[in-house]
Parts: sequence; C-alpha cells; structure tokens
Amino acid sequence: MKKTSFKMYLKPGFEEEYKRRHDAIWPELKKYLKENGVSDYSIFWDEETNILFAVQMNESDTGSQDLGVEPIVRKWWDYMADIMEVNPDNSPVSIPLKELFYME
Repeated sequence: MKKTSFKMYLKPGFEEEYKRRHDAIWPELKKYLKENGVSDYSIFWDEETNILFAVQMNESDTGSQDLGVEPIVRKWWDYMADIMEVNPDNSPVSIPLKELFYME
C-alpha cells in the first residue's frame, strides 16, 4: 500500500456544500474507488486558505485523481466543478504533496 496526499482548492463560501456533497457520496463512486485500490481516504479543509488537503491509501501508483477515464468519476467531477477550482476537463486542480515526516 502506498499513502498519497494532494491539495485542491475550494471556492470561498462553499465549505458546507462541499461537506454536504461528500457526506452523500454516491455509492457507485465509493464502490468504484475501493475496487480500484483507493481506501482510507480523508479530506481536510484549511479555513484560512480554502485549501483542501487529501490523504489516501492506494494499492498501486494510481490514486483517485488518476481514475478520470471512468464515467462515474467524470460525472462526480462535473458535479463538483461549480464549487472547486478545476481544470478544463472539470477534474479538480490537484497538486501532489511530498511527505517530509511520518510517525507510526
């Protein structure tokens, strides 16, 4: 298993809507992510910067941000595009982060 982390950008004023949408994540999306090796997935929000910080475990080098070929993932990206900073294909602007410290 490989732990990966990345940051994304929430548009100002949408933290409650972001949380509401993720609290009701589509079961078929959750199933697809798990079937493709994504687990132990958390997203944190920095109130001062509106940066979202995500951490997930991956069975391979492929994480959730790499699964955009699947229609359910693209549909989710389209659904979230109005409240996040996105790329032209509506994928979230996502910047990988390098781990500098880990304590077990």
